[in-house]
Amino acid sequence: MIPFRISKEEINELPLGQFEGEIFLIDQMEDVEEAAEFLAKQNIIGFDTETKPAFRRGVVNSVGLLQLSTSTQAFLFRLNLLGGFPDELRNLLENEKIVKVGAAVHDDIKGLAKLTDSFYAQSFFDLNDELKKVGFHNVGVRNLCGMVLKMRISKAEQVSNWEAEELTEKQKRYAATDAWACLEIFQKLKNEGYLDDLFK
Repeated sequence: MIPFRISKEEINELPLGQFEGEIFLIDQMEDVEEAAEFLAKQNIIGFDTETKPAFRRGVVNSVGLLQLSTSTQAFLFRLNLLGGFPDELRNLLENEKIVKVGAAVHDDIKGLAKLTDSFYAQSFFDLNDELKKVGFHNVGVRNLCGMVLKMRISKAEQVSNWEAEELTEKQKRYAATDAWACLEIFQKLKNEGYLDDLFK
């Protein structure tokens, strides 16, 4: 049975887990197309973004990184180096045939929309919103990883510089883990019937 609530203490007792698959860091326009073509063949992908934190009031940074993941491969698109939001990626996120699973996606979508004239996000599944409907008391990637995947994920890199010249291995692994974990949580809950009421 998957619990619907979890405490910080319970999370802290769980083993640390992370994405162990292949990570592709994409910071050149010529590599975007190939990655987008591969992702366009998937039915469902994990989704997240990262933005360089602003520590001064009134300063808002643009989305620096877009993460899209399958269960074995994570693609990290460095939007700050790609000059914005490439059409290939926008088309992917507007494709209603591909389900994009994330947590608290509204802010991510809003951030991406600021990078382009028009962005019509389609077929997003927000774990935070949807899982409350089926009874989950705690949501958020860290809580859900604890309850559903029985692992603790590190949030140490969350407020690191996502526009650094070079992303560290820890940053890449953290970013990949967030998108991948959303997909894994969704798949496990769907396979075990927890989402049946949402897909009637």
